[in-house]
Amino acid sequence: MRLNGKIAVVTGGSSGIGLAIAKRFVEAGAHVFIVGRRQAELDEAAQHIGTNVTAVQGDVTKASDLERLLARVKEEKGKIDVLVCNAGGGGFGPLGSLTREAFHETFTVNTAAVLFSVQGALPLLRDGASIVIVGSVAGSKGLPGGTLYAGAKAAVRAFARVWTQELSERRIRTNVLSPGPVNTPAMQHAPDAFRHMVLKDVPMARMASPEEIAEVALFLASDASSYVAGVELFADGGWAQV
Repeated sequence: MRLNGKIAVVTGGSSGIGLAIAKRFVEAGAHVFIVGRRQAELDEAAQHIGTNVTAVQGDVTKASDLERLLARVKEEKGKIDVLVCNAGGGGFGPLGSLTREAFHETFTVNTAAVLFSVQGALPLLRDGASIVIVGSVAGSKGLPGGTLYAGAKAAVRAFARVWTQELSERRIRTNVLSPGPVNTPAMQHAPDAFRHMVLKDVPMARMASPEEIAEVALFLASDASSYVAGVELFADGGWAQV
């Protein structure tokens, strides 16, 4: 029970990696607030997790929704021990086809939402808390068509370095968890050519399960990683390492 009695918030917690993280945190003893845009998916996720979970409908790219989420956490629990910034996404497109609209959309959900989620949560984060930002191997690999998504994910790596310094007096640790290809619903619906492209260079020659990524998130969230701060921990089957 490595998170026994802890309060965690997981954005993008209604499916895929976020849902697996939330479920694993509950199994480890935490009460988890999951946040997502679609109420039906949230309700299904909460039912899947079972106990010690609060589902909050909201879009963390919107200031009003984020404020409402944090107000509810404050009212019901009064603190946050673990904040997982998992909400993200974005399409791919080659240089020459990119639009300003796509740029703003991709950086808003993957970068700005992380910044303002953490900044908004600061008064609730207890001293010694853990911030886990879900990045991506795309931030380090030069995937064709990945200009916007890769840039947005690379930016949060810089966030973790700065916040490790700025929050050191409060002993708040910030780390980035960067998965490789993961067998999520989004990946299952991706074109076969895309799945082949991302798998052909992975030394372990397979995708991760969301549950495997959740185990790494649990490590970063818990006291097992008490001397780990400011890192980018790859759970990518070796893809970015060789």
